[in-house]
Amino acid sequence: MPARVSEAFVIQTYPLQESDLIVSFLSRDFGKMRGVARRARRPKSPFGASFERLSRVRISFVQKENRELVSIDSCDLLQSQFALIGQYEVGVALDFFAEISEQILPPAEPNEKFFRLVAAVVDHLRSGTAGCCWLAVSYFALWSLRLSGMLPELHVCMGCGGWLDDPEVPQRAFYQRNQPGLFCGHCRRGGSELTSQSRALAARMLKEPIGNLANLNWTRDTARDLRQFLVQQIEDHIDRRLKTAPVLEAA
Repeated sequence: MPARVSEAFVIQTYPLQESDLIVSFLSRDFGKMRGVARRARRPKSPFGASFERLSRVRISFVQKENRELVSIDSCDLLQSQFALIGQYEVGVALDFFAEISEQILPPAEPNEKFFRLVAAVVDHLRSGTAGCCWLAVSYFALWSLRLSGMLPELHVCMGCGGWLDDPEVPQRAFYQRNQPGLFCGHCRRGGSELTSQSRALAARMLKEPIGNLANLNWTRDTARDLRQFLVQQIEDHIDRRLKTAPVLEAA
């Protein structure tokens, strides 16, 4: 069976037996895959440092029929993120990207747009601009939901169907766990507010590349409510809490 070759991002690795690794990776051409890298944990591994988190690689693998795990033949490092690990917030942001990618993507479904999303946020982190971590995290969470078909309408109340952004009668919007979307003040049942400023910023992020937003002087507090809303929506869809989200907010 011929080997398949694709550019990919390494998402996560898991030890297997004494010297092998199970590698989860997001390929440009084949989507999220899992494969076995033999002898990858040995000191003189032929794979070197290619399997570090979110390394950009060119990976070659063979997929046999009725086998969930592919067999990884080679992995050439194209871009290492090792230099980013020294910045704690940025390092946790990489973990955040990897965890969401692992949990939200179905296996073996090509999704080049998601691949390009990962490339865009990683490149933004590498730019080192002020507040790059918080912009990248918010942008990634928003587009992860959008590309997965899970992003609710941000301008309509899920209870009554009312328009939240009516310029004549502006409505406050609220969200709560285990409830998709936003609710107006009349339909809310507790929960937290998502401000109109954050909703407008989300609308802009859905229309513009991440580089166009870098001049907004992002800090930890910029659109914090939007970030919390997006994390809750992701957690509700994957039916589990993200481990990296609270670590990131405490960074």
